[in-house]
Amino acid sequence: MNDFFNLKEAFGGGVDQRKESFVRWATVLVIVGAVFIAAEAVNTVKEYRYIGAGVQSTNTISVSGEGEVFAVPDIATVSFSVTHQGKTVVDTQKEVSKKINAALAFLKDSGIADKDVKTTNYSAYPRYEYNVMPCSADSVDCLRPGKQVLVGYDVTQTISVKVRDTDKTGAVLEGLAKAGITEISGPEFSIDDDDAIKAEARKKAIDDAKEKAKVLAKDLRVKLVRIVGFSESGNYPIYYAKSAALGMGGGPESSPTPDLPKGENKVTSTVTITYEIR
Repeated sequence: MNDFFNLKEAFGGGVDQRKESFVRWATVLVIVGAVFIAAEAVNTVKEYRYIGAGVQSTNTISVSGEGEVFAVPDIATVSFSVTHQGKTVVDTQKEVSKKINAALAFLKDSGIADKDVKTTNYSAYPRYEYNVMPCSADSVDCLRPGKQVLVGYDVTQTISVKVRDTDKTGAVLEGLAKAGITEISGPEFSIDDDDAIKAEARKKAIDDAKEKAKVLAKDLRVKLVRIVGFSESGNYPIYYAKSAALGMGGGPESSPTPDLPKGENKVTSTVTITYEIR
């Protein structure tokens, strides 16, 4: 209540008192506004610390870096197919299933987990032959059309297998052949969890780009201010191990255990970094 009467006295007094009060309040408002503007300026300056923040840079340089990491594969992928031709779909499917089940039993006995065995294709198609209609003996210009005749069905099933103990890959191929499988492809040697390898290759590529940027800035007599752009490409494995393939015609009596060197895989990464300069 006393404050109210003090303010009333201050603004309700003479002209000089009112001017003095106005100047005092105006000064306070100016100080508050200045503090607010200063705080906004500080926040704006802080934003420049972040990549790509702030006003778009006009003076920039871009450098590329490469990184590669070699790693020994720890998994092998083998695929095999069974194809059979028959008069009916049911009979043909039974023949395919018989060979597939024998192969799956072998894989289970070899310690291959169910999660590592997957069907990647199953197809059944009718098979036709085109029969040309015979012409009569006295026909001079015979153009009688033929017709398609259903002669049976083709059924194919393809299985993909992950062999986590790569030393057993040759034995797996041999066992599949002895189980009556004649269409086998692979193995494809790879790294099961390659995220860490990719990250290592990326880091090497970034370090390479940064070193190149320092040298380039020195040669150009400019100063690197901040990173305003980044992109990455590559980061995929390059396989060096050769694949073995067994085609039609193989059999249990001619399926020695193959020697399958797995070699090394190279994971590469290429990055491009753009710097603002001054």
